[in-house]
Amino acid sequence: MAPAFVRRVLDRAAQVPEIAARVPEGGPTVAVRVTSDEEMAALNRRYAGEPHATDVLSFAGSGDHLGDIAISWPAVVRQAERYGHDDATEAALLAVHGLLHLLGWDHATAAERKEMTRLTEDALARSRIKLTPKRL
Repeated sequence: MAPAFVRRVLDRAAQVPEIAARVPEGGPTVAVRVTSDEEMAALNRRYAGEPHATDVLSFAGSGDHLGDIAISWPAVVRQAERYGHDDATEAALLAVHGLLHLLGWDHATAAERKEMTRLTEDALARSRIKLTPKRL
């Protein structure tokens, strides 16, 4: 996954009006780390108290740094295969998902899940990325 690809996806996602309204003025930064299941499990255990790997984690930043997004590359590959799309599509989905969390969205309730799904699909559409049915 090329850094330029992730940057383009996140930049275009930030053009969705609802997302743009939450992006701080002045061009904040976001760091994206692509890592292993093992590191994701360690991060999830340390920061969320969950004893397992996950596909994406977000960590809030401060000042001009919006935050960090960690993505498990093995999860990208597994999930892309499971849902029948390419790795880039899955990586873009996880990057946008992480960005939405950094900006305050969550998916704990059905209404929140519906809103995050809508925003994710709108954000990905700006990069001409379409998810396979039933991915979200």
